Amino acid sequence: MSSQPGPANTDTRERLRLHFLTSHTSTHPGRWDELWRRNETPWDQGRPSPALVDLLSGHEHGDLLGGDPLTTATDGSKRRKKALVPGCGKGYDVLLFARFGYESYGIESSPTAVRACEELRAREGGGYAVEDQEVGRGEVKFLEGDFFRDGWFEGVDGAGGKAPVFDIVYDYTVHAHPTKFLSALPPSLRPAWALRMSQLLAENGTLICLEFPTYKPPLTGGPPWALPPPVYLMHLSRPGEEIEYKEDGSIVEEDESTVRRNESGLVRVAHWQPKRTHEIGKGTDWVSLWRHR
Repeated sequence: MSSQPGPANTDTRERLRLHFLTSHTSTHPGRWDELWRRNETPWDQGRPSPALVDLLSGHEHGDLLGGDPLTTATDGSKRRKKALVPGCGKGYDVLLFARFGYESYGIESSPTAVRACEELRAREGGGYAVEDQEVGRGEVKFLEGDFFRDGWFEGVDGAGGKAPVFDIVYDYTVHAHPTKFLSALPPSLRPAWALRMSQLLAENGTLICLEFPTYKPPLTGGPPWALPPPVYLMHLSRPGEEIEYKEDGSIVEEDESTVRRNESGLVRVAHWQPKRTHEIGKGTDWVSLWRHR
């Protein structure tokens, strides 16, 4: 496939767009499973995100994650920080978090995708090589469920069926076609996406967004839907609220220094263009880190 953004891969993108054109949001997960069952996964890059590798390894702004994947409880005991990857695809990034010592969870609405995750883990002998022998590898769980519903909570250790919180949540879309996450969702779900992210993020946690595709004209449709940085800023500042868009499909922006936030609103603590990313996003991808106020 061509690695260039914009009109490249037109035929594949058009087939994907038409596949979802008549899909109501309530049936959206089923449409993804159809693609997985047909083995039609042009988004699959076969490896973790280079930008995430550089962040976790400390080669690029890694200090902003707080370094140690272990945290000390009030009783002096250690626990692994929890990382969540919604819409995790085959699970490359989930295994990457575990490699760096995080207790890692991947969610997929497609049962076929979850099976693909387990097959990848088996091929990798349980996961990628451990980054730090002293820290060790974190546990990995792949969960089938709808990100916007609570059924998958049962699979999170220590949650007891209640809403869990995560030290890191990672939102990304791989290659030119999405399986994860925001750009795979119809724009009507963006308020709910932002609210869910805020609710699942621990008090001192970090939401990592690899922003893609930032170059697409908004009215070209999706998936992947156009996601310039202001979309993240406005929705994550006011999770759950309807945000105003213009007739051309672009979002009505506010200045970051004065943007209004509601009680669930997150704050962007860092924003940069990664030195390394998948080919399709080179020169246009951004990474943003978000925290509670």
